[in-house]
Amino acid sequence: MKLRVKVIPNARKSEIAGWEELPLQGRVLRVRLAASPVEGAANRELVAFLAKQFKVPKSQVVLEKGSTARIKQLQLPDAIELPD
Repeated sequence: MKLRVKVIPNARKSEIAGWEELPLQGRVLRVRLAASPVEGAANRELVAFLAKQFKVPKSQVVLEKGSTARIKQLQLPDAIELPD
């Protein structure tokens, strides 16, 4: 399954902040990350955070697009349940 995420770096703690409807991207999951967007730290934190949230190995959470953008597209296993 493909998941679009809007990343908000430098948060106090890493957490899911809910869904947002964007004009060009459609529905995206907002995620606050405690990591800063320096040298890929936020991307690594995002993969680790989502893997922990969805109880899958980090190797099954793949960043496909947007490594330097706030809107990212990730590939996740089909069997996970997304939050409402």
